[in-house]
Formats: sequence, C-alpha cells, structure tokens
Amino acid sequence: MRRLPIRSLAGLTAIGLLALTGCGAKTVGSAVDTAAGAGGERTIRARQVMQLTTVHPKTGMTLLEGPVFDEDGKLLVVDVTAPAGEPKVLRVDIRRKTSREFHTDDRGTYTSAQFSPHDGRVYLTDFSHGDIVSLAPDGSDPRTFFSGEVDGAPMNPDDLAFDQEGNLYISDSRGMSEGVAKGRVVRIDRDGKDATVLADGLAAPNGISFDVDYRGLWFSELTQNRISYLLLDGKGRAVSRHIAIRVDGGIAQTDSIAVDARGNLYQALHGRPAMAVYSKNGERLATVEVPARAAEGLTSATNVAITPGGTQAYMTVSGPAGGYLYTFDALAKGIRQSNGG
Repeated sequence: MRRLPIRSLAGLTAIGLLALTGCGAKTVGSAVDTAAGAGGERTIRARQVMQLTTVHPKTGMTLLEGPVFDEDGKLLVVDVTAPAGEPKVLRVDIRRKTSREFHTDDRGTYTSAQFSPHDGRVYLTDFSHGDIVSLAPDGSDPRTFFSGEVDGAPMNPDDLAFDQEGNLYISDSRGMSEGVAKGRVVRIDRDGKDATVLADGLAAPNGISFDVDYRGLWFSELTQNRISYLLLDGKGRAVSRHIAIRVDGGIAQTDSIAVDARGNLYQALHGRPAMAVYSKNGERLATVEVPARAAEGLTSATNVAITPGGTQAYMTVSGPAGGYLYTFDALAKGIRQSNGG
C-alpha cells in the first residue's frame, strides 16, 4: 500500500479506500501429478477447484488471501481488494463449489484470517488501517480487537499466527511503501491490551507461522526473498533470530507461510502462481504450480490451507484473470499452522 507497497497485496493503488495495486512422473492423489524440478525437487501441479471472484471495476484488482477452514469444514477466504459493500470475506462450500458473503464493510483491507484457540472467533488483519478485527464464527458481531500505535509507530498488519494460549503474532509490513527495512514482528496478548515488538528492522515481513512444537516463528520478508526463524522462550519473548532459507524466486517474492504436521514450510509466491515447499532444515522439497495452460492471467499464489487432519491443500491464486481456488496433495497432514493466517 504504497506508492504504494508491493506485497502479496501486490501493491495498493490509490482508489477510494486504497486498493491493493505470490523423478519420474507419477500421480499424487487425484489432484496433482509430479515431475522432476530443475534442482531435483518435485513439481506438483495443482488442479483448479473453482473461480471465486473477478476483477473489481472500482479497485481494478481482485486478490484472494487467508484461507482458513471453520468447524463445519467450510473455507473462509478474504478478498483483499474488494470495495465497500462487496464480499470482503467469502465462505466457500468446496464440495458444492459454491460461495457466499461472510462479511463486508466500508473500511477494511483484509489480508489474512485465522480462528483464535482462546475465544473461537475469526480474526482479520486490516492492512490499510492498522486494525485487528474479530468476528463471531457465523460472521456476525464485528469488533475492533486492536487499533493504534505499537512502540510509537502505526502498524500495517499483514499475516497473523496464534500461540496455544490465543496470543497473536503479527507480521507488520510497516515501511513497505518507502522501501525501507522498518517492518516488525509484533506480539499482542489475547486480551488486546499489551503489544510488544519481538523483531524489527525487517524488509516488508509477510508470512508468519509457528513451527510444529510452538518453539519459534517462521516469517518471510517480501523484498528480500528470505525466511527467518525467531526462537521464543515459552513466554512469548524473543531469544534469537537468524536467516534460515533464501528463496530463489526470480521475479517472484515471498508471501504467506504455512507449516504442515512434519514441519514442512509452504512458501507462497507473489509474482508467480506457485508455492515453494521446504523442509524445516531448508531443503527445497517441491514446487507447487498451476498448470502452464491455466497460468495466463494469474500472477500470485498468496496462501494455502491444508485440511485439518488430512492432506488435501487449497491454494488461493489471483491475477487479472480473477481469483481462484486450486487444490493439491500436501506432503503431510494439516494442523493449526496450516489453517489460516
């Protein structure tokens, strides 16, 4: 949101509210086939499930993000660039291939969604206004959970992760529009009263997810194409951080992150309808791609949700051709860390 920044948001442009100007061939399940990639890793070809949105005339874009399964198995998806009055959060029935409006308003630029383990509500990050908004599980009762400055500076909250007690961890892409590394990782307690900066001096932090054991956080930096690991002390305080993975993205940049039951990282790519999959030790395991014949007009794969307890993954893909849901078989089962955020 920048001159506007260049994130998986792909770059807000100033329109009204601010509109966002990602070895041997074989079959894996019913959704994908694989081949050897350039580095020896697998190439997983995703299959289209359905189209969810078209480009909004008022904003000139559509950008799907933050897929998360609710308790009924329906998938919530945010449309970052939806204008006032149009669905900003969609509830998708994958089996029937239908969707309906879950939430809209005249203000929010929502970039992620996740259910809290503390109160069961769904939390949304409003990138443009620095707010964290929560909704009841049925989409009613909107509340502003957190708003205002953190350590004297406003936030541009992008993605979020919850710890097991329901405290929030936010990737704050502050400074993206200026191209200056002043982004942060921010912790907000589950009551919304205390906010703490855990890491700063970051280059447009975007994806964020706990590892399998909740010992630390993985987070990506969009404008540096890297993933870092932030070790925590068990009380939500940072112990150390280091650059863990440098992503060979070419023209694509690191967007949202999900983690499966084996600890594998699914790194979404802005600028290409694909995801890179890494082991927790940094080994490139696979690349998930939209088939070439379908990729025209699709410019990013922003995020993924893996069915809790299963391996079916659903990836949000967008571009001038519209907003789509694609599916593939994940390398391991879905957990909280691969469901929303």
